[in-house]
Amino acid sequence: MSRLVVVSNRVAPINEGEATAGGLAAGVMDALRHSGGLWFGWSGQTVPDAVVPPDSLAPGLPPAVARSGPVTLYTTDLTQRDYNDYYRGFANGTLWPTLHYQTGLARFERREFEGYRRVNRHFARHLAALVTPGDVIWAHDYHLMGLAAGLRELGLRNRIGLFLHIPFPAPAVLTTIPVHAELMRALCQYDLIGFQTEADRRAFADYLRQEAEGQELPDGTLQAFGRSLRTGVYPIGVDVDAIRAEAALADAPHLTALRAGLGGRALVMSVERLDYSKGLRQRFAAYERFLAEQPDWHRRVEYLQIAPPSRSDVEAYQAIRRELEGEAGRINGRFAELDWTPLRYLNRSFPRRQLMPLYAAAQVGLVTPLRDGMNLVAKEYAAAQNPEDPGVLVLSQFAGAARELDAALLVNPHDEAGMAMALKQALGMAVEERRERHAAMLRVMRHNSLERWRDRFVGDLRQLPSLVASTG
Repeated sequence: MSRLVVVSNRVAPINEGEATAGGLAAGVMDALRHSGGLWFGWSGQTVPDAVVPPDSLAPGLPPAVARSGPVTLYTTDLTQRDYNDYYRGFANGTLWPTLHYQTGLARFERREFEGYRRVNRHFARHLAALVTPGDVIWAHDYHLMGLAAGLRELGLRNRIGLFLHIPFPAPAVLTTIPVHAELMRALCQYDLIGFQTEADRRAFADYLRQEAEGQELPDGTLQAFGRSLRTGVYPIGVDVDAIRAEAALADAPHLTALRAGLGGRALVMSVERLDYSKGLRQRFAAYERFLAEQPDWHRRVEYLQIAPPSRSDVEAYQAIRRELEGEAGRINGRFAELDWTPLRYLNRSFPRRQLMPLYAAAQVGLVTPLRDGMNLVAKEYAAAQNPEDPGVLVLSQFAGAARELDAALLVNPHDEAGMAMALKQALGMAVEERRERHAAMLRVMRHNSLERWRDRFVGDLRQLPSLVASTG
């Protein structure tokens, strides 16, 4: 079997006990261990600009190497300039908000786009020295939309695929990026592009037809920019049994402390990275409305929001942190009693072994992003539940997971009144209905497992010719 080469913005730690990047890390590491291969990406470290000449592709900074059995990890540093232009700039200042339909928060600087292309070429240059002609290359997410173009410029004819973990927007949204044509031309240098949902895949195909005079053949092949490529829908999953086993550790000290603090109250729980796409402000407002409209639930429920900090050096993220801290204080000031704090807001991260038992203890999982590629928190919450007495998942209709977990209570995250009513319904739901909804979600998650996501994508990529034929 040909060797698998994984490329992502960051590389997961190789030690089993360390925190990883969730589904991406678990899925690809298993694949790498099975077939042997390498994982390449940014180390997370920056070096001063003076270390590397401005026009250099960092020849003096060879990747660091770590090995574990058949897996080799290669990581490269970025200069501060590259970090600012590529990561803080175009990737997270332009692509992230636009692909999440938050065009009002997006900015564009040509210098940052050039930095994005420069780092993608930097990755490609180092990667080209590591791969062999038979290797299959699997890139991940919006940071690396230009990687295949960089590799093709260097003459590589390997099979190259990209899986996009976040949403892909409608053409009218994507074209707000001034360099959308350059970006899509680079994307079409991939042989296979995978999406979380059919809506995302369709938006990509629609752009090629409307903006690039592309076409879709009966076999699903897309043709545009002189290239042919394939697309597919590969909903990422979770390891249901492993999550349930972690969740069943009911004697965990932190869980004992939580139960003592709750004093028998129902728990509503959310765990989301601190990001404007997650709908945290709207979620707080919906909970406030629920408390205002349902006084019978005072002292009977608590809402725990865990929001680990994200991109703390970006002003938009600093602003949302300040806003949420203020809103949490205001809501508690309005409703709290001496023996009851209705909202607990924790701006820190917790290891998975602590989160899974907390999910299992929560009567309601509140997962309401404004837009999300999949949202594995929703699947983890459902997988963690005790099938005999499961909690209820309240899920945004704009999360990719809603296409699969339609047995959840689906809500519009912009509808505060609707979310408040869903909270009331979830907290009062009879056990028979909770079991029925939970069983339906489990069936879907076992079918669309993490292993199936990985094996389908890698299998489809391996079956493609070494280079899909040019159309012009």
